[in-house]
Amino acid sequence: MSVNEDAKKEYEAKRQNVAGRQKPADGKQGGRGKTLVRLIKTLFQFYPKMLPIVFVCIIVSAVLSAVPAMFMQRALEVVTAHWQTGDWSAVAGQIGGITLALVGVYVIALTSTTVYTRMMAIITQGSLEKFRERLFDHMQDLPISYFDQHQRGDIMSYYTNDIDTLRQMISQSLPNITLTVITCFSVVFVMVYYSVWMALVVLIGVFVMANTTKTLGGRSARNFVAQQREIGIVEGHVEEIMNGQRVVKVFCHEDAAQADFDVRNEALFRASRAANMYTNTLGPILMNLGNLMYVIVALAGGIFIATGVPNLSISGLGFSIAVTVPFLNMTKQFAGQIGQISQQINAVVMGLAGAERIFELMDEQPETDEGYVTLVNAKMENGELVEVENGRQTGRWAWKHPHADGTCELVPLQGDVRLSHVDFGYKPGHTVLHDVSVWAKPGQKIAFVGATGAGKTTITNLINRFYDIADGKIRYDGININKIKKDDLRRSLGMVLQDVNLFTGTVMDNIRYGRLDATDEECIAAAKLAGAHGFIERLPEGYNTMLTDNGSNLSQGQRQLLSISRAAVADPPVMILDEATSSIDTRTEAIVQKGMDALMSGRTTFVIAHRLSTVRNSDAIIVLDHGRIIERGSHDELIAKRGTYYQLYTGAFELE
Repeated sequence: MSVNEDAKKEYEAKRQNVAGRQKPADGKQGGRGKTLVRLIKTLFQFYPKMLPIVFVCIIVSAVLSAVPAMFMQRALEVVTAHWQTGDWSAVAGQIGGITLALVGVYVIALTSTTVYTRMMAIITQGSLEKFRERLFDHMQDLPISYFDQHQRGDIMSYYTNDIDTLRQMISQSLPNITLTVITCFSVVFVMVYYSVWMALVVLIGVFVMANTTKTLGGRSARNFVAQQREIGIVEGHVEEIMNGQRVVKVFCHEDAAQADFDVRNEALFRASRAANMYTNTLGPILMNLGNLMYVIVALAGGIFIATGVPNLSISGLGFSIAVTVPFLNMTKQFAGQIGQISQQINAVVMGLAGAERIFELMDEQPETDEGYVTLVNAKMENGELVEVENGRQTGRWAWKHPHADGTCELVPLQGDVRLSHVDFGYKPGHTVLHDVSVWAKPGQKIAFVGATGAGKTTITNLINRFYDIADGKIRYDGININKIKKDDLRRSLGMVLQDVNLFTGTVMDNIRYGRLDATDEECIAAAKLAGAHGFIERLPEGYNTMLTDNGSNLSQGQRQLLSISRAAVADPPVMILDEATSSIDTRTEAIVQKGMDALMSGRTTFVIAHRLSTVRNSDAIIVLDHGRIIERGSHDELIAKRGTYYQLYTGAFELE
């Protein structure tokens, strides 16, 4: 089907939006040069001992590849000297010695080549492994905002497509280009040794070939960089459509989805076509320039010999067949090396484009953490709270709060959370929370009510420090949460989200995700508390049933029950329930509610709910509207006021 104009315009708008969030390139050649230098430095960090050996082997192999021309010149010189006499018996010994020496050179070159190619296989696969490890490790440190602004398919492209582009570049292109460059310098030295004039003829041809390579290769490089970005966009779109297949089919959106894909695929095609067009035409052009240079060198050599032009050389030899014939072979070798570079341009440019994207991700600023207050196991000893060494679980926690005077205070973890005059916006100049003040004493249940977009989930994100506030204070047990290390802060908070994420593994593994050192008995107890034990036992293998594809073989309600079980086994003092029962039917909700009440007992709990029946027993209900608190109180107090909450509860207003 043809791509409609609306899809094109929409795609271009999205593309401009994505481009606006991406970092600007360092420049054209300069940017790629910096990327190449950084890549090589990184490889040396990975293999500081093996890479120098590879480099030495490449130098040996490259230098020895220029030596055969000298043996040929010597052999021709010997044959020419005895041409008149015809005394081949004297020549045979010398030719045999030259041949044996040449065989020795080839054996050493072959050994060097074998050593560095085998080592490069280890270096290549090992480097790809280490790059993936670094990427994944760094990704764990990125803030939530990064994942809000990037498609998951595009992020996946870093680990698949971009990493794979480095494979051929590291294993073949970089060694071959290094070998080619050193070989060219070696050949030039041999050429100058025999004849400066002939070397100049060759270098003029090389200059033309190099400029051709630079012009076409540069255009190819720009398009290969564009190709890598378009691949990420296409993969992100495909991943998005695959995840939303049910929605696509329900709304009969197949044709529009196809049109959207065609636009993105066409942009990828254009970039790939341009990149490969320049690369594919470069090879034949250089091959014919090499043949032309071979003819010109042959003519120049013949003219120099015929006219008796005095030779200028380090060797002191005059122009002769013994000098000209090896020069022709070196010319062919030189042109072949330039052709080798042209063949590697494709892989090099793709590899550099992939490396540039990889380094972009690695350069993303990690989530900052200036906290110094930590969460420790504690116990009461002689009426005082003391820290338990070796991390032994005691069931009692405390905040370890160092002070500037060198003293260290242990503050009991109770779950007292207070927000004071908090302002926040996801983007500068776009405030979504205005002067929000909320307080929750230990063990209290605080409910947030309001329309979608009122700021309910945003408040819970701020308590977790997924985002930092613009103004105001958030205190946890009297401590500013900016002083608490984020890992320790989040360890003290349990969350049950509306969107459930289950991982590939058994049911037991997914429950234990809440606390990795939990025993099977503790996981089963948590499942019973959440009301999940009954349906788990009816699964084919009970707690050992494998879950795949985000638990697609379970109902939405069952998946939510496992999520609640996961929070229960973590046993945190503060719970955040973000629409935790919104995906559960009324019958299942009745089963879950008893477990939820047990889970919330004795804990500070923040509840976000659309079903107002689930928040009736809250200690305080906060009604939000466009980021502002408009009502606050218990259920009975708010009903008595006959305000917004009353109208929502009685159905006079809808939450949406």
